[in-house]
Amino acid sequence: MSPERRRIEIVALTNFVYLIGRDVDHRRLNDRLVRIVDADRIERRPCSLVERVVRGPRNQHPIAVKNNCIIHVTFNERGPQNSIQREFTVGARCIGMTLSAGDRLCIVGAGLAGVGLAYGLRNEPLDVTILEKSRGVGGRAATRRNAGCRYDHGANYIKDSDDRTTELLKSLGENGLVDISEPVWTFDANGRIEPGDRQETNKWTWKNGITQFAKRLLAETDATLTTTTRVETLERSDDVWTLTDTDSVDHGPFDAVVLTPPAPQTAELLANTTVMGESERPPALSALTDTVGAVPFRTIRTLVLQYPFELSVPYYALVNTDREHDIGWLARESCKAGHVPDGQELLIVQMAPDWSAEHYDDSLASASDAVAGMVAELLDDERLGEPGWVDDQGWRYALPNAGVETDCLEALSNHSLYVAGDWLSGSGRAHEAFWCGVETASQLSDTTYSS
Repeated sequence: MSPERRRIEIVALTNFVYLIGRDVDHRRLNDRLVRIVDADRIERRPCSLVERVVRGPRNQHPIAVKNNCIIHVTFNERGPQNSIQREFTVGARCIGMTLSAGDRLCIVGAGLAGVGLAYGLRNEPLDVTILEKSRGVGGRAATRRNAGCRYDHGANYIKDSDDRTTELLKSLGENGLVDISEPVWTFDANGRIEPGDRQETNKWTWKNGITQFAKRLLAETDATLTTTTRVETLERSDDVWTLTDTDSVDHGPFDAVVLTPPAPQTAELLANTTVMGESERPPALSALTDTVGAVPFRTIRTLVLQYPFELSVPYYALVNTDREHDIGWLARESCKAGHVPDGQELLIVQMAPDWSAEHYDDSLASASDAVAGMVAELLDDERLGEPGWVDDQGWRYALPNAGVETDCLEALSNHSLYVAGDWLSGSGRAHEAFWCGVETASQLSDTTYSS
C-alpha cells in the first residue's frame, strides 16, 4: 500500500500543539506505531523516542510530534468487519518558535516551569541560560534548615498523579527519596477532623528537602544558572534580546527569551519590554501584558511552628475542604524521614488566602501568636499555643485562580519572546508546573519544515 500524503499545519501554542486542516484523519494516532523520517524518507529516530501524542481542542485532531520533522504514521483503522492498515506521510510546518543549533536561549525564573524548560531542552544543541532572582531554585518547591530541622515551607510534596512523574523522580536517583506514608485528613469550618478520601499512591519529597527536585533536574542539564539576579527590562534590537537586571547589569545577547515567573511578575516584565525598530509598541505585546496581568492569584502566608515534643496523631496533614477556616493546610514535617529530630514536632501551617492577604505584613511575632492559638484550638492541644521557635514565608503569588487565553501568543512569538508557567492553565501543582515547562521545551525545540 502506498502512503497517502496530506498537508496539515501544526500551531505551537503554550502547552499544546493543535492540528488544523479538514483532511486530517479524526482518529487518535498510536504513538507506538510512529516513525520519524525526514523529507527524504530517511528514518532519524526510532519510534521509542516519539515523545507524545498531542490532543487538540474539539474538532481538531491529535498526532505524535517530535521536532516537527516529517512524520510517517501507520495505524489500524478498524471497521465493522475488517481491519485495514493505512499510512500517511505528513508535511508539517510549525508556526511559532524556531531554534537552530547553537542558538542562545534565556529562561527568566528557576521555578519548576523554568527548570522543566531547561530539563526538556537538555539534549538539544542550544546554549541555555537561566536568570533567577532568589538564591535558590525550585520556586515554591523550597526547603529551609533551622536548629537541626529541615522543612518544606512551600509545596509540601510532589504528587504522584501519573506514572511518568514517579518514573522521573526515580530516574533522578532514589537515594534520599522519601515517600510520606501517613494520610491526609480533612477538617471543616467548625474544626471537625475526619479521615480524607484523597487517593494518592505516593507523596514524594527528599531527606534533604523538596528543593532536591529542581537541583537534581538541573544537574542533568548544561544550563548556566545565575542566581540573585532580578531582571528589570528586556530590549530586542537587531534580532537579539538584551536583559537588564536591577543592578543595571546587561545579560545577553539571546536569540530567544522565555518568561516563567508568576503572571503578575511576568506582566511587569512585559510592560518593561521594548522592541526596537517598531514604530509603536507591538499590539500583541500590549495585549499579552494586559491578559497576563489580569490572571488572579491566591496569596498564602506560611507559618512554621516547632515544638519540643511529638504529636500522636494518625495523619500527616490536614486540609480544609470547605474553605471556611482561617487555616488552609497543616502538615507535620516529622513524617518526612530526615527532617525533624526524634522527640520534636514541626508544623507547616499554610493560612487561607483571605487571612493571608489581610495579615501578610504582620510581624512574625504577631502572626505566629495568632496562628499558634488557632492550631492549638484545631488540634485540641493547648501545648501547641506556645511553640519553641517560629519561622514564616509569604507567598504573594502562591497559586493561580484561573488560566489565560493564549490567542496572542502566536503573534508574540514573531519576536522570539515566550511565556510559560502553571498559571497558563490555572493549575498550581508542583509537578504540573514542571511538566508545563517540559511541554513548552518540546515546542521550543521544534524545527520548521515545509513540504
